[in-house]
Amino acid sequence: MPEGPSLVILREALAPFVGRRVREVGGNTTRIDPQRLLGQPLTEVRTFGKQLLLAFPATVLRVHFLLFGSHRIDDPKPTPARLHLGFGTHALDLYGCSLRYIDTDLDAAYDWSVDVMADAWDPRAARRRLRARPDMLACDALLDQDLFAGVGNIIKNEVLFRIRVHPESRVGALPPRKLGDLVREARAYSFDFLAWKRDFVLARHWCVHNRQTCPRCHVPLHFVRHLGAARRRAFFCTRCQRLYR
Repeated sequence: MPEGPSLVILREALAPFVGRRVREVGGNTTRIDPQRLLGQPLTEVRTFGKQLLLAFPATVLRVHFLLFGSHRIDDPKPTPARLHLGFGTHALDLYGCSLRYIDTDLDAAYDWSVDVMADAWDPRAARRRLRARPDMLACDALLDQDLFAGVGNIIKNEVLFRIRVHPESRVGALPPRKLGDLVREARAYSFDFLAWKRDFVLARHWCVHNRQTCPRCHVPLHFVRHLGAARRRAFFCTRCQRLYR
């Protein structure tokens, strides 16, 4: 699943499309009517968490890439796209994603303060929301898009390692300093992720995700295939990541 920083990179890649009109539509989607976009100019590209938002004068197309979605710019796959948008000499093809139209103002539809990549990100509000969920596991809290929009499984694993917190720790049991660390590093690591991905070196910087040995303790890492309510893969060190109950 693309995480928030990857969507920021896609948003930047689509910046040259702004101002161009949709000259061709296609794809096998049955959830939206692509003809609504034909002839419409793309006015803005935004992201919210893991969602791509393509704004047109009459509507906004929301794209969520789910677990296995992907996109191609000017380079379609041999297989049919979920949605094809041709902008004259350029094209965007979307695969394996969820599509829907948003016909309300985006600032009314989204709370930008929960997006870890947004200028409007509000760490104080994040701490308040976390304190209201004392029984939630730390691993689930980081993946909750109502708390940390844009954080995905890689960021979750790496943030918890950075702050030395076991993924099954209860949010309500975290000391105030650790709670602050979790909020701060959710955003900080997301921007590190963005910089590393732009330089094509992201995986080199993983400390625990898809790794076998703790770089701090030099002992085997613990791997759980389905952890927490989110049932996502977790990599962590039982020696240096403390379990708070």
